[in-house]
Order: sequence, then structure tokens, then C-alpha cells
Amino acid sequence: MNVLLLGSGGREHAFAMKMAESNRLGQLYIAPGNAGTASFGTNVNLNPTDVVAVYDFCKSNDISLVVPGNEDPLVAGITDYIEQSAEKDGLVIHVAGPSQWCAQLEGSKDFSKAFMGRHQIPTARYQSFQLSQLDEAADFLRTLEPPYVLKADGLAAGKGVIITPSFDEAMATLQSMTDGSRFGKAGEVVVIEEFLKGIELSVFGISDGKDWKLLASAKDYKRIFDNDEGPNTGGMGAISPVPFADEVFMQKVVDRIMKPTYEGLVSEGHPYKGFLFVGLMNVNGEPFVIEYNVRMGDPETEAIFPRLQTPMLDMLQAIATGQLMDCDVQLDSKTAATIFLVSGGYPGDIEKGKEITFPTTLGHDQWLFHAGTKQDGERVVTNGGRVIAVTSLGEDIPLALERSTTLASNIHFEGKFNRTDIGLDLMKISHS
Repeated sequence: MNVLLLGSGGREHAFAMKMAESNRLGQLYIAPGNAGTASFGTNVNLNPTDVVAVYDFCKSNDISLVVPGNEDPLVAGITDYIEQSAEKDGLVIHVAGPSQWCAQLEGSKDFSKAFMGRHQIPTARYQSFQLSQLDEAADFLRTLEPPYVLKADGLAAGKGVIITPSFDEAMATLQSMTDGSRFGKAGEVVVIEEFLKGIELSVFGISDGKDWKLLASAKDYKRIFDNDEGPNTGGMGAISPVPFADEVFMQKVVDRIMKPTYEGLVSEGHPYKGFLFVGLMNVNGEPFVIEYNVRMGDPETEAIFPRLQTPMLDMLQAIATGQLMDCDVQLDSKTAATIFLVSGGYPGDIEKGKEITFPTTLGHDQWLFHAGTKQDGERVVTNGGRVIAVTSLGEDIPLALERSTTLASNIHFEGKFNRTDIGLDLMKISHS
């Protein structure tokens, strides 16, 4: 079967690597891809959000499965357009991703919070505001204790959440978001919510529109510097599984969050198909939803997929065709530790085109996932903020981390930076 994978990051490199393990894979195309994905298929110069161009490519290249890596094509309605167009043309092209309506769970924070309210899914208290409602926003802020959480309603590449320590700073931030100067259109509506004190984690599910299964837990590290300091990024590293996400906690997640989410979508006439990524806060052993994402996370994918023992192509096809119950989802019990190497200056201004040197060999259960890279003749050079995700498996967090840290130290490019404390908080919890 020929497959089109949409995206260009480390997540897509991980997808491509796992799909390439299947002898059922015909041609794999990645749009636009990167220097890493090129090892497993053909990179094509195609804009993933141009649904017409993507569909035309599918027709021309006998594609039977489309796999959207990130949220943008899903929010743009890629699933609906391809499947409806294919049906009109008498073709069978499946998309392993949710409908445009379901994609609003990520595309609009206000939409997702209202959905949680309708289905009694535990989340932080909130209200939404526009520029014309600054006085009402001030009144709502006064009902909350600092710090204050402000979220751009629309897509902001994982950087649309601002936590402010004071009322005055919250109001100034709200002004800069709603007037469009901070996040453009994505911030014209802002969700203000109460701050939940706890520890974050991500839980991933897969669904085919009828049935669903848990995939894995992971914890990512958003801020640029150690000790969770500095601005938010797309993610600086991840650990999977999460040691405190034990059987008791995960049962609460299933009963209070995953099951009501999937059943709620069905009850509203929009069954969910694809990956669902639920960002959670563990507040004294109780799970609360921070946000939904309608795809795999990045860097969580780079930590979870190396643990996946189920053939990826089989799982994607089961998701896309309604056969998930027949798919046995298995993961390695080992721990995965992922450390992201980023360009100097990230998440601000960066320089591209820096040559990357790699170790000649990788150890067993070790992977390098390209994100912001491109091929420049014989050289691989930097082409983005987050450059390489380094992942290793180990029997526990310390062993996995030690292996990833050593491997990361043997990769070089000008301005290279990485956090040195990924997973240390989880080690403290597991030893307490």
C-alpha cells in the first residue's frame, strides 16, 4: 500500500521509521519531510494544509492511506475533503485522523472547554474573552488566585499558553493577545483559567470511530531551560511511561476523561478517528484535563513509538478502517528518554544552515529523530529551532537518561543546546 505522511518534524521521522518496518508498505511519501524521513521514503514539496493539492497528489500516486502528523491539516479539514472527494471519484483513500469538527478540540480552546463542560470532564474553571471584554476579564481574574493562566483560543504552535504571576501582568498580557499583536488571529479570543497545581503528563488514545484503546503515557518538558524556566517551546524532551501514572491513576483517567470524551463525541454525532492526546494535570492523585490535541505529541512520539511493538502500518490501517478491535496494541515495558537538541537562540531568533556531525554508530535501542534538518549535498544542516531528538530505551529512567545524555554529547553543531534535567523530577517522585 502507498502512504502519504504529512509533516516535517521529529514526530514524522518516528512515524516514517515505524511504517517502514512493514513489508506491506509500498511507496512512502512525506510532505514535506526532512533529512531523516528521506531514509524511509520520498520527500515531496507539498503544503500539508493545501487540501486540494494533497488530494490531487493522492490520486496521481495511488495513495490508499494518508497520515496527518500535526494538527494544521486536520484543523484545515483534510480528512473530510479527502474522504468525500475520493468517494465521489470512486476511489478508496483513508485518512488516519479526525474530522474537521473533531479537530476543533485542539483548534479552539474555547470549543474544547465547552465540550468538557457538557460531558462533566474534570478541568480548570475558565471563561473566554475578546478585546472588547477587558473589564469582564478583569472581574473574572479577581475571582481567581494567582498565578493566572491565559491561553490563545486558536493554534499557536504549542506556544500559546502564558502563565502570569500578577493581576497587572495578566491584564497586560490579555491586551497584547486579544489585540492580535502577540499571536495574531489565534489570540483574538483568550481563555483565562484557574491555575492547577500539580504535575503534568500526557495520555494518548487511539480510536477508529467505534472503539478506542489506550496507547501510552508520557511527560514532556516545555520550557527552554532547566528547572522549567524560561519561555515555552515545542518541547525539549520526554519520558515514557510516566511512573506515577499507575493502574489506580490510569483507571481514573479512563473513567473520568477518556471514556466520556469518546462517548461524548459519538453522542454529538461526531465519532472520533485517529490519535487523541490528552494533556493532564495530576492534582494530588486526581486527573484534570489541561487541553486536548488531535494528533500525537512532539516530542512524546519520539519517546512512545520506539516502545511500540505492534506493527505501525497495521495499527494505522485499523484506525482508518474501523478495525481497531482486531489490533493488539503492545508496548515495550522499558523506559524511553528523549532529549531534544535545539539551535542557539531557540525559541527566539535562530540561524539555520549549521552542519551537524553524528556518531558513526548507534547503540542497541537508540534512535536519532530529525526535526529541523535538511540535506545540503553530502551534509546534513540545521533547518529549524528543534533539530534532533535523541531517544534511548533503558530498564528505568536513570539508565535510559544516561544513554540518551551520552549519545546527545556526541552530536555536534554550532550553537547546540539541550536541557540537562529531563526526567529528574520523575526520579525524585519515584524515590519519595
